[in-house]
Amino acid sequence: MATSPLKTASVLAFERKLDPSDALMHAGAWAARGDTAGWAPIALREKSVRGTISNRLKTKDQDPAKLDAAIESPNLQKVDVAALPADADTLRVRFTLRVLGGAGSPSACNEAAYRDKLLATVAGYKQTHGFTELARRYAANLANGRFLWRNRVGAEQVEVQVAHLVDGAAARRWTFDALTIPLRSFDAAESAFAELAALVAEGLAGDRHVLLEVTAFARLGAGQEVFPSQELILDRGRGDKSKTLYGINDVAAIHSQKIGNAIRTVDTWYEGAGELGPIAVEPYGSVTTQGKAYRQPKNKDDFYNLLDNWLLKDKVPPVAQQHFVMATLIRGGVFGDSGKE
Repeated sequence: MATSPLKTASVLAFERKLDPSDALMHAGAWAARGDTAGWAPIALREKSVRGTISNRLKTKDQDPAKLDAAIESPNLQKVDVAALPADADTLRVRFTLRVLGGAGSPSACNEAAYRDKLLATVAGYKQTHGFTELARRYAANLANGRFLWRNRVGAEQVEVQVAHLVDGAAARRWTFDALTIPLRSFDAAESAFAELAALVAEGLAGDRHVLLEVTAFARLGAGQEVFPSQELILDRGRGDKSKTLYGINDVAAIHSQKIGNAIRTVDTWYEGAGELGPIAVEPYGSVTTQGKAYRQPKNKDDFYNLLDNWLLKDKVPPVAQQHFVMATLIRGGVFGDSGKE
């Protein structure tokens, strides 16, 4: 009796295997990096500002009299701000990161044959390549402080400390000069974080429990503004603040999603990567700040085409694209085929 062709599961989900916490922001002195005490939480405060008309005008509004009248009307705004105090020159950002095993194993799959083929394919990848390449890139993004985002820009010095926590205590520690580790390449200074990369690879393989505590220090200058995550307010009423920052118990913080996005910014396998550099691993290579998807289905290099060709048609992707597929599974998500066109 002929067997039915393998088809994509309509229910297919994966849990993320790099699980960061929110990152809290504190202020202190650069010389006190080794001292756990003396770091004060950075509070969010509200500021009222009077802005000027600076948006692009419609043609009908470009009459000088109309523009002068518009400028006379104050553009009053309330915004959240966060800054270092006048006696502190350094920002401290701290979070924890769990590295979980079981990469590529679905948390939900309603097609047994598809699940078996998927697990066999993942096992083949693991046996051939391991998680060495992906772990090296994740470790680089911890060591170079990419997760600081705008807080890294213009900093005089940036130091990242990573501790491997076992039974609540640091079993091993690494310290990195983040500004010496490039953001656009994963080839340089690999020896600086080789041990950390090996630990991350063991965690992804499920060989050991890996919980990391990551602490970054950015020397910005006394009183300088810092940049927590900004909240997305969908239903904004009149009189509300025009910018709302994220805080936990009145302490400025960075969303765990933003931390995770920085850590998984490892995709240099897409077309045109030489010009833009690494982008976050997304099924379609989406970069929202540019309004562009760098992995278009028509080019057959998006996650779904690569996965379907690999599993359903036995067309093994190039090694670089295998890394991308596995990185997307580590990212997690719901990837089932709804069957609707």
